[in-house]
Amino acid sequence: MAEAKHDTPLITPSFSRSLPDFKKSVKLKYVKLGYHYLISHGMYLILSPVMVAIAANLSTLSLQDLHEIWENLQYNLISVIILSALLVFLATVYFLTRPRPVYLVDFSCYKPDAERKCTKKIFMDRSQKAGVFSEENLSFQKKILERSGLGEDTYLPEAVLNIPPNPSMHEARKEAGLVMFGAIDELLAKTSVKPKDIGILIVNCSLFNPTPSLSAMIINHYKLRGNIQSYNLGGMGCSAGLISIALAKDLLRVYPNSYALIISMENITLNWYFGNDRSMLISNCLFRMGGAAILLSNKRSERRRSKYQLLHAVRTHKGSDDKCFACVTQREDTDGKVGVSLSKELMGVAGDALKTNITTLGPLILPLSEQLLFFATLIGRKLFKMKIKPYIPDFTLAFEHICIHAGGRAVVDAIEKNLQLTERHVEPSRMTLYRFGNTSSSSIWYELAYTEAKGRVRKGDRIWQIGFGSGFKCNSAVWKALRTINPAKEKNPWMDVIDQFPVDVPMVATIA
Repeated sequence: MAEAKHDTPLITPSFSRSLPDFKKSVKLKYVKLGYHYLISHGMYLILSPVMVAIAANLSTLSLQDLHEIWENLQYNLISVIILSALLVFLATVYFLTRPRPVYLVDFSCYKPDAERKCTKKIFMDRSQKAGVFSEENLSFQKKILERSGLGEDTYLPEAVLNIPPNPSMHEARKEAGLVMFGAIDELLAKTSVKPKDIGILIVNCSLFNPTPSLSAMIINHYKLRGNIQSYNLGGMGCSAGLISIALAKDLLRVYPNSYALIISMENITLNWYFGNDRSMLISNCLFRMGGAAILLSNKRSERRRSKYQLLHAVRTHKGSDDKCFACVTQREDTDGKVGVSLSKELMGVAGDALKTNITTLGPLILPLSEQLLFFATLIGRKLFKMKIKPYIPDFTLAFEHICIHAGGRAVVDAIEKNLQLTERHVEPSRMTLYRFGNTSSSSIWYELAYTEAKGRVRKGDRIWQIGFGSGFKCNSAVWKALRTINPAKEKNPWMDVIDQFPVDVPMVATIA
């Protein structure tokens, strides 16, 4: 990948707010993929009405009717055998193809101590005192901060804030322990689940993968059982949290009566960039300390107290395209300093991945009326070459709440415009970016916590979580609220400040 020139800003004003127009080209193969997914995973949707219809008809029969049916059938052995075999076959197919429900019992987001707060002034002060950045690049970082959408209360680890900074393996493990154990302790306290009851453990952290692994750290700290199904996902970027959800869903369909604990986080300490390649400096300005712990279960008994049920998890991977693969890369600069390089094509790649993902997701979640209008115009344009405007489905009819990965202000603004979302839909993402910064894969959970703290989640509401990540990937998860969330009974990092939000985020903020 070509390096960014030091005298050329990586993100220009016109580029920073541009995404591909979703109203233009939509590839038919991704629509077909969505319907294929629906059919291959939805046999129970066909069988469920059949079983319900049979049960409904049987419930209307009186004892006299049943007696007459028996009188007619007892002299016709073949009919009895065929009918019995049919009922057994339908019941067997129904129970074998019906997916095991996956419930989100509860989740917890880590809130660092006040000593870890990093205002914009502190950020610039520490960057200057590090003595490694040129004056031009200090000005560049200041400009990025002004346009980032971050507020004054985000957090950075101790090793980065120290003067001078002292990143080390010890400090990185220390940060990881604070985030992971802090989030898990709160989650276990909220759910009263014992560590020994956890059968599946998934940890995703893209840039910090020590030996022993982070999952092993958790197993050792909480003395989890020896036959636990443990996974440690690395290098998968900011969308790894939803990959963990999809993995847990598949595992919970294999292991009955289980709990799955997921930890989504990123580690800042060893991934702070101390160089002057502008394509790598943007990560310093956006990424902040944070993490989340999520408890899933397939136990029927957990439905009563669980918050949400997982409806869909759709993953899109564009890694076969060289431009997509290389747009977010960890590498060394010309001085041998390691950092994460962000390509100028990032916004375009992200938009294309999102368009592919929502085109696949559409058949699973959109009302039939929206699907028919979309499909009719698509067929007209693609097959009959009709000069008609493409129909863009109204995704707000499918969801009450949307959690867009808070990767940066430009991404949130562009998705709001292209999907024609309301300010209320993007408020959780925008406020999470302002209050906590880009916490990587955990940002969507801070956003859901914000929605809960505002008292907006009602029973039956549908939530759409969208994550982007290196590779390049765009992943979605769709949840249904099983109960109304009472904010007075919640404990999350927003509760002590929620009355102060939303706030107006100025287009250009000044740094004192």
